[in-house]
Amino acid sequence: MDLRKLKTLIDLVAESDISELEVTEGEGKVRIVKSAPAPQGQMVMMQPQMQHAMSAPAAAPAAAAPVAAAPAAAPVVEGHIVKSPMVGTFYRAASPGSAPFVDIGKNVNSGDTLCIIEAMKLLNEIESDFSGSIKQILVENGQPVEFGQPLFIIG
Repeated sequence: MDLRKLKTLIDLVAESDISELEVTEGEGKVRIVKSAPAPQGQMVMMQPQMQHAMSAPAAAPAAAAPVAAAPAAAPVVEGHIVKSPMVGTFYRAASPGSAPFVDIGKNVNSGDTLCIIEAMKLLNEIESDFSGSIKQILVENGQPVEFGQPLFIIG
């Protein structure tokens, strides 16, 4: 399905009173679900033998205010933030049975592999752009990530 069509469908769901939309085109299937209590709805794209989840903006900006107050109470770890260069699925290891590329406390050099982000069935190794020690891992294994989303803090 064309990306412009997907954006149009997301906008239609966000602006309307419907909470769910499912469209089948050929062998591809797109399901967009808008959840009212959460600040973000979720769009799930399903293709034969593959599923990807991507966040879509919801039409509830008032719900964002209480959520913004919660992260302020969390302890702030200072350091260099490594952000996701793409939208995809975050993986800490090369395969499910393998050891993770990095753990908290491990020293890394610029150019070392930190994780893999799967996007459109391509596995992209994400390398460190900073030398130091891993202070915090901000994403869970198998979790969808957005472009620019913080992944690691290196101190």
